[in-house]
Amino acid sequence: MNFKNFQNLEPFEFNIEKKKQFFQKHINQLVKHHYNQSQQYKKLLNFLKFKIKNVEISKLPFLPVKLFKYYDLKSVQDKNLFKTMMSSGTSQNLPSKIYLDKENAFNQVKVLSKIIKTILGHQRLPMLIIDANINKVDRNMFSAKTAAIKGFSIFGSNHTYLLNDKDEIDYKILESFLSKYGKQSFFIFGFTSNIYEHLIKNISTKNKYNFEKGILLHGGGWKKMENIKISNKMFKKKLNMNINLYHIFNYYGLVEQTGSIFLECPKCNCFVVSIFSDVLIRDKDLNIVENGKKGMIQLFSLLPTSYPGHIILTEDIGEIVDNDCTCSHRGKRFKVHGRSKTSEIRGCSDI
Repeated sequence: MNFKNFQNLEPFEFNIEKKKQFFQKHINQLVKHHYNQSQQYKKLLNFLKFKIKNVEISKLPFLPVKLFKYYDLKSVQDKNLFKTMMSSGTSQNLPSKIYLDKENAFNQVKVLSKIIKTILGHQRLPMLIIDANINKVDRNMFSAKTAAIKGFSIFGSNHTYLLNDKDEIDYKILESFLSKYGKQSFFIFGFTSNIYEHLIKNISTKNKYNFEKGILLHGGGWKKMENIKISNKMFKKKLNMNINLYHIFNYYGLVEQTGSIFLECPKCNCFVVSIFSDVLIRDKDLNIVENGKKGMIQLFSLLPTSYPGHIILTEDIGEIVDNDCTCSHRGKRFKVHGRSKTSEIRGCSDI
C-alpha cells in the first residue's frame, strides 16, 4: 500500500460520501496487504473463511485489542523493525506490543502533525508538560506514556516539565515558564488524570496563575481515578476558574493505532473522525448498532502497515452521534463513555 497517494490530503476535507468511498477503497487494500505480509493475520482470515475482496467496512474482519498482548503481530520482517511500542501493563503485566518499521513510524508522525496543526497552527509553541521529566524517571523509552509525551513534544519548543521527581508541581519552574511565555500562545500537554490532580485539585491558590494564552491537549482518560471522575463540562469549568485556561482539547486514541487520534470538537464536545480513520459501534453480540446507541468501539486506521492494527475492537464503550456541528472539522462524530466493565483498567498515564 502506497501511503504517498494520499498523505497530502487534509484530515477533515471530505464530505461524508466522499470519505466513505475513499476510506473503503484504502482500508480494503490494507486488509489485502496484511493478508499477504502477516502469516498470523492470514491464518485468522482463512479460519474465518474471509475472502479478500472489496466490501463495506462493517463486513471486514477485526482483531480484539487484547490479541496484541498475547501475539507478536507483524507484517514486516524482523530485520526491518525500527522500534517497538508498548502499551501500559496491567496487574498481569502483559503490555501490547506494536512493531513499527521506519515507513510506518514516519506516516504516523505525518498524519498526527496534520491533525494537531488544526488546533496549534503551524508554528511550534513553547510547551509545558504536566508530568515529570521522562528522561529521568521513565526507562522504558517506548512505553505508551513515553511515546505520547515524545510524540506530542515534536509540536512544541522550549519543553518544560512541570512536575518534580516526587510527582509534585515545581512552582519555581511554573513561574519561570509563565514569566517567559505566558503572554504568548503556549502548548500544554498532559494526561487527563494528571491535569485533574495538579491543575485542578492541588495547584496552589496563593497566586492566581494565568494560563489564558495556553492551549491544552489532554487524553488518556481517568482509568484508576474513575471513582473521582468529574464531567467534561465541570473539568473545563474548573480549569477556567482555577487558572484562566479556556482553550481545552481532549483527544482519544490507542497505542495500537498510534497517530490516529480523534480530537474533541470544542463546540459539540464530540470526538471527530478524520479521513484517515473510521469508527463503528457494536453490541455485545458484535452487531452494528444505530447512531445514538451505546456499544463497544471499533476503530479503523489507514496508518498501520507494519502490523495488522488497521481494524481493532477496543474495550471502550461509546456511541456515534448524529450531529450537524458548525465547526470547520467535517467528519463522523462520537462519544466515549468509559471502559467496558469486563475490561482491564489500564492507561498510559498509569505507568
